[in-house]
Amino acid sequence: MAHNEVGIIVNGVTGRMGYRQHLVRSLLAIQADGGVELSDGRRVGIRPVLVGRNAEKLAEIAKRHEIAEWTTDLDAALADPRIDIYFDSQLTSARVPAVKKAIAAGKNIYAEKPIAETSEEARDLIALAEEAGVKNGVVHDKLYLPGLRKLRRLIDSGFFGRILSVRGEFGYWVFEGDWIPSQRPSWNYRSEDGGGIVSDMFPHWNYVLEGLFGQVRSVYAQAVTHIDERVDEQGKPYTATADDAAYAVFELEGGVIAQLNSSWDVRVHRNELVEFQVDGTLGSAVVGLFGAEIQPRTATPRPTWNPDVKDDHDYLADWHQVPETTPMGNGFRAQWEDFIRHVLDDGPHPYDFRSGARGVRLAELALRSSAGGKRIEVPAE
Repeated sequence: MAHNEVGIIVNGVTGRMGYRQHLVRSLLAIQADGGVELSDGRRVGIRPVLVGRNAEKLAEIAKRHEIAEWTTDLDAALADPRIDIYFDSQLTSARVPAVKKAIAAGKNIYAEKPIAETSEEARDLIALAEEAGVKNGVVHDKLYLPGLRKLRRLIDSGFFGRILSVRGEFGYWVFEGDWIPSQRPSWNYRSEDGGGIVSDMFPHWNYVLEGLFGQVRSVYAQAVTHIDERVDEQGKPYTATADDAAYAVFELEGGVIAQLNSSWDVRVHRNELVEFQVDGTLGSAVVGLFGAEIQPRTATPRPTWNPDVKDDHDYLADWHQVPETTPMGNGFRAQWEDFIRHVLDDGPHPYDFRSGARGVRLAELALRSSAGGKRIEVPAE
């Protein structure tokens, strides 16, 4: 495809993620730097077309960033032959109908996760996209972040030896909205609107686990609603019907055990809002979104458990920072560049609808595990 610029519909740009991460920090940043470089050395520019339901907000964003094109008519935007990619960061409940329209229009699709609310819907999108022959991708941003890229290098280098376990802590305190405004939208806490921390975070956990350690073979989860009443954006109390915390154990291929806690009801006592500890026979690492610390076998202390004697050893001092050996930019932008190269240059991009569908399936199975109080096997692909 000989392009000077790539036309991209950005649907959902008035939302927090659509605006900050995808439009401003990714597409407009790429545009400001002269576009995306392809394998033959050519650069293609970015032509964003903003789409949404609120004309006033779209007009304000377009004016602020000097974007020429915006519309509330998705069908009209999809009819434009100069559009190469349809991107969707709407509410999950609105995603499937819009993506189906984009597939029918022959556009390549890039979408936020989860790709759908159910596995059945996700499988439907896979079939439609493959039948139409359009390229497709789902945002897998965590794997592009500096901390997890450092972890990937540690794994590839053999630093850990045989990996035994992964422990992850994610979350922060989301205010209820009564005395301090909530920092998350109210729909996140209503299951009837597609809310819930399992549906929000387990698609992330699926691609992180399978991308770094191996596919998930079983899940045991407990999903709970710790705070059952919150206050919405208009100051009105509402009943929280969706889970706001989940505690899960995953068995991965090769016997690795992963334990992940996800909560919007936890006060942070970590260096970052998410941290993973990976323990192996030859070493361990603790990584967040950006930082990474390691402790090799040869530098591991020899603790002795004695609760009657105060232990003055500084265990944190036994860990060493992984240095910044190469520059690592915004993860959302990096994946955008990869997907654009995939569309225009046929570059690799493994994070497609099938990968996204596995995340939706894991969330469903985790909720089934929680409802039944039992471990659930995860089928192969």
